[in-house]
Amino acid sequence: MEFIEEEESYFPVSPTGQYFNSSVLSIGVLAVLESEVPIDDSQTIPLINDVFLPINPRFSSIMVIDENGDKQWKKVEVKPKNHIKVPVFPEGKSASFYDDCFNDYISKVAMEPLPPTRPLWEIHIVKYPTTNAAGNLVFKLHHALGDGFSLMGALLSCLQRADDPSLPLTFPAFKEPKMGHDGEGICKSVPRLLSGIFNTISDFGWSLMKSTFLEDDRTPIRSGDDGVEFRPIDLTTVSFSIDRIKQIKVKLEVTINDVICGVIFLGTRLYMEATNQEQRNGNATALVLLNTRNIGGYKSTKEMVHPNMESKWGNQFAFMHVSVPQLPHTNTSNALHFVSQAREIIHRKRNSSAVFLTGKVLDALRKHQSPEATAKFVHSTLKNSSMTVSNMIGPIEKLALANHPIKGIYFMVVGVPQSLTITMVSYMRNLRVAVGTEKGLINPQKYKDCMQCAFDMIFDAAVGSGVQENNAFNNLY
Repeated sequence: MEFIEEEESYFPVSPTGQYFNSSVLSIGVLAVLESEVPIDDSQTIPLINDVFLPINPRFSSIMVIDENGDKQWKKVEVKPKNHIKVPVFPEGKSASFYDDCFNDYISKVAMEPLPPTRPLWEIHIVKYPTTNAAGNLVFKLHHALGDGFSLMGALLSCLQRADDPSLPLTFPAFKEPKMGHDGEGICKSVPRLLSGIFNTISDFGWSLMKSTFLEDDRTPIRSGDDGVEFRPIDLTTVSFSIDRIKQIKVKLEVTINDVICGVIFLGTRLYMEATNQEQRNGNATALVLLNTRNIGGYKSTKEMVHPNMESKWGNQFAFMHVSVPQLPHTNTSNALHFVSQAREIIHRKRNSSAVFLTGKVLDALRKHQSPEATAKFVHSTLKNSSMTVSNMIGPIEKLALANHPIKGIYFMVVGVPQSLTITMVSYMRNLRVAVGTEKGLINPQKYKDCMQCAFDMIFDAAVGSGVQENNAFNNLY
């Protein structure tokens, strides 16, 4: 019996988990819950013990190296108090003062490594009111524990609907892009097949070059310096109405993702132009993350702890390189050009197997060299590009945590060797875009203004009169 218990206390770390917690990479995720009411933390430890820890054994395990040199998760006793941090700021100050305190604190949390001697997560309870919330809960989780889908599912399992906790959460309808072409005649299927083969060869070759020696230009959004992942960051957010995004989608007959990517790409180019006119069209590449699961949505706590769900946990995603379209002229017609370009580029890349082949390269490196060699390849892939873009689908209804209504949700990936990271999550019919920027290189407020300007330009060009777009653009200069 003791032998069985000893065996069960160890289980292997997934390949991607090994890459993300290595000598060259240590990537984490910050998830922020904004509370509508002052935070009472008296229920924190019971919630951790009764709800959070049972979700997955990784939350009560540390990463160790066995006698064969392989990384394993080892179950340990968890002491919740060691994982809870409650910062102390000066009392009686204004909300804007606490905005600055919170921003400095979250930058510090992003930089500090999680201790390897205890499970790789922390909870930070910030009780001071900011302009956005009466208090903030910050979950820091190591990316080795799982990807955004896994960690978001775990977080949502700790929350309930604010209107009626007995009812399940609901999410926006999501349709995967249609990849099949049933009933196609040979006249259409053959050219499509040939196009897919050509796209696969060109995309895969370009992806390999970008991951090894072909770097993006040094621009206002990319310092390209070694060790950028260890520098302080600024974290800012901007919200867009899902209903307004859908208006653009309907008018242009595109997808919501096409609209969002168009906004990000246009906003980035506007920032580059407003910061340095000569570098406005410097070579810039975005790594767009894709979920590779064959799952329709998040699972409940009961489903997530089921043994059959273990295969769906972990890091199951891939990335594709997307060149940021250049900015020919700043007018409304070219604003829509960014949406069409985003649609064309992503559709073309989906009609190739480059993402699949890139995954095979990572597997081959791990098997024939080592996880550390693979981690260096991933590090180079990130460092040579200008930014990473990832998104998550959140619930439609307002959430609550231990009777604390949640006003807003956002997350950020930290520890990546890039100067710019963009994440998105939908919540209560709004899309919250979080922007992580290298402190001292990128002006976070200016970048946020450019993102808002890009959205206004695209919305007015597709739906409105264009008056708002002209005013928004002029305000950047």
